Amino acid sequence: MPRIAQSPDDLLALSDVLKISGLEFMQAILDGSNPGPPIAQTMGYALHAVEDGRVIFRGTPEFNVTNPLGTVHGGWYGTLLDSAMACAVMTKVPRGSVYTTLEFKINILRAIPLGTVIECVGDIDHVGRSTGVARGEIRGVDDGTLYATGSTTCIVMKLA
Repeated sequence: MPRIAQSPDDLLALSDVLKISGLEFMQAILDGSNPGPPIAQTMGYALHAVEDGRVIFRGTPEFNVTNPLGTVHGGWYGTLLDSAMACAVMTKVPRGSVYTTLEFKINILRAIPLGTVIECVGDIDHVGRSTGVARGEIRGVDDGTLYATGSTTCIVMKLA
């Protein structure tokens, strides 16, 4: 079960991150060995599954992530999709390297009703020495309704 970092001191030092592969890094967050980022707790989602080239988050949008009209804010969709797609890229990042998002795009297809349990899947299309490309979807867990899609390009940087 993922645990969440409560302060910067809880996060892995960069020197320790560089000693493991991206897949090992993501698996350690999933099993609770390493802490996950506080943004997941803030936004109401959690890491659910990690595979080579694929990451799944699950969450439930509640009132605290709504816009002034009372619907789920577009930033919630974007943050969740960015997390899933970029973490999918991370699963392919080799030991000694890190990544970050260069750009992402989302398409919101319909409003997610508050209280709906969703699953956000990020799948890689390509990860090379310097770039990673991935796509993602947000769907309802109970009925499979497609709520949003996205794509990302990440930069992969060799540091060690």
